[in-house]
Amino acid sequence: MRQRLRIGIMGTPKGAHGQDLAAALQDMGVEVVFVSPQKLTSFIPESPTISPDPAGAPINLRELDALLVRSLPGGSLEQVIYRVDVLHRLENLGLRIINRPGTIEKTVDKFYTSAILADAGLPVPQTVVTESIDQALEAVKGMEAVVVKPLFGSLGKGMVLVEDTEVAYRVFKALELGRSVYYLQKFLPHNNEDYRLLVVGGEVVGAMRRRGDSWKTNIACGAVAEYVQPDPVLEGLALKTAEILGADCVGVDILISHGLPYIIEANGIPGWSGLQSVSSVNIARVVAEYAVNQAQLAERTEKADNYAKS
Repeated sequence: MRQRLRIGIMGTPKGAHGQDLAAALQDMGVEVVFVSPQKLTSFIPESPTISPDPAGAPINLRELDALLVRSLPGGSLEQVIYRVDVLHRLENLGLRIINRPGTIEKTVDKFYTSAILADAGLPVPQTVVTESIDQALEAVKGMEAVVVKPLFGSLGKGMVLVEDTEVAYRVFKALELGRSVYYLQKFLPHNNEDYRLLVVGGEVVGAMRRRGDSWKTNIACGAVAEYVQPDPVLEGLALKTAEILGADCVGVDILISHGLPYIIEANGIPGWSGLQSVSSVNIARVVAEYAVNQAQLAERTEKADNYAKS
């Protein structure tokens, strides 16, 4: 009987976060398996989903004790849906996945995230989402200044601040060529700063203030990170966001405008390089420990279920 835990990391071994997680897990005596999302192969009903390793030998993913999702790259609609479907199937077969596929679906799409949080009563910016260019232009007139965002995306890429209807028309016509959905949020003055809080296992493990030279506060866009101890309001919003989304690990971005907090994003596959640069906590170790605890819990639950059936 295998005693050593075997935990998968969905992503590439070349990524910094994957490397840090692998090192932390291996330091805890865990066997690490990197799982490429592009190499998922399924057999129905004879065998669970498998993924060939670089040498071509099959890896039975159902035999993992847990799977940490660190990357779910884009592709065609069929490819993206299939990869998430594989995660759903593995979860149905009993594999503990962090974050769960349902959570990833809720957080990969900005519209879905904003709608879920708003419907639960959490504060999000005024938002208009439409496929109609006329409706989008009306939204600009009504909100005066809007941030145009891609539904799928991160690191601040593709976001545009629009304050003029003529400029908006040109931006929207360009987006129309790509058959884009217009996702518009009212621009909220925020002193070129916001907050990122990282929640792992129902606890805020770190927080930072991000200060930029412009309205974009993403570290990738040049903003500077500063460690902060979040006040109870921000911490409560981050924890509630994680609870509503069913997230094991989530990065919650909150800005303050006119004294009020607004949740602007929740990332279900969060990076933490910026936060780690100003935090004394080893974030990869925290995530690794959580994954190990979840794998051990799943193992105990399975043993108890088998005992009850015997």
